[in-house]
Amino acid sequence: MRGAKTKLSPEALEYLAAHSRQDEVLARVERETAGMPRAMMQISPEQGALMELLVRLAGARDALEVGTFTGYSAICVARGLPTDGRLTCLELEREYADIAQRNVEAAGLADRVTINVGPADEALEAMPEEPAFDFVFLDADKTGYPAYYELILPRMRPGALLLIDNILMDGDVVDPEPGSSAEVIAALNAKVAADERVDAAFAMVADGLAFVRKR
Repeated sequence: MRGAKTKLSPEALEYLAAHSRQDEVLARVERETAGMPRAMMQISPEQGALMELLVRLAGARDALEVGTFTGYSAICVARGLPTDGRLTCLELEREYADIAQRNVEAAGLADRVTINVGPADEALEAMPEEPAFDFVFLDADKTGYPAYYELILPRMRPGALLLIDNILMDGDVVDPEPGSSAEVIAALNAKVAADERVDAAFAMVADGLAFVRKR
């Protein structure tokens, strides 16, 4: 039987968040970000906890984040890395990069995280086109996803894991409006599903999450 096997009520979603491990640093980042105009870009606590666990399970040492916002996801990824691991973050806007830097420092992770400010495509193109990362989280401007995907893939090691956020676009990918961001994501989802370079699975996590393993 296809479809959700439970009722996705606000109470059920709050239950998941409440049972996801979150210390005071992450709780503060969540509270402060909730008051911002673009607060919906913040990942949920249960997604953050899942990401930290996946980084640990993957044994990742070199991670990449495309789209950092205020740093919640960066903290989760960095915590999953070993003490000598490295996370490179690409954030377009200086304001968010500065906030994320402060939050990363508050979490005691400044030695593991480097935040680069500017267009992600330019930053990726400037990186050597060779396998370097074993974990990647993509959560940036949605119209840029197809280009980011092609730039990220050759820079991933074989067996590396890529997480692509917001693959459901609030459900709009089912019947996307022509020319919309949802149409771009729907096309990328179809491409990833058929891509022989990767193994992929799509799951109902927050606004949808694609799990993509490079072969």
